[in-house]
Amino acid sequence: MQNHFDLFHLPQRFALDVTALDAAYRSVQGQVHPDRFAQASDAEKRVAMQWATQANEAYQTLKHPLKRAAYLCELNGIDLKVESNTAMPPAFLMQQMAWREALQEIQGTKDLSALETLSQDWRGVRKELMQQMESFLEVQSFEKAAESVRQWIFLEKFGEDLRNTADRIEN
Repeated sequence: MQNHFDLFHLPQRFALDVTALDAAYRSVQGQVHPDRFAQASDAEKRVAMQWATQANEAYQTLKHPLKRAAYLCELNGIDLKVESNTAMPPAFLMQQMAWREALQEIQGTKDLSALETLSQDWRGVRKELMQQMESFLEVQSFEKAAESVRQWIFLEKFGEDLRNTADRIEN
């Protein structure tokens, strides 16, 4: 099977026209939708189902920027080693620790204003990291992009903790 970008006839890069992705996905799905193969042989149905499954997986990967970045690294021979490679720049780790401490304090005080300030800081760092990662991918510096992807995964986990804290405070 072909890679996700080729499947949708899109350039293999991080910056992606989401409208073109959506249109390409609908086109592929229209060609391989199981309803079109209702009268087909079992083998043809199986192949259509495989294509539909690949199209769904490809779409979900390319639609989400973090998954798309990780996929680009993997396509270019970089194993992200997310589970085993947790080495991060010291400044990044210090920031994570400071944010975690601040979040714990917010959880105790239920201070929505402090939570919003922390969330704004997080969004700013996330945006900078995304821009940095996009730059690395554009110049095909996939090792550095992979490091940014690993950092972004940390940020996404913290973002989830921020959202969960907001939900608990508001309820």
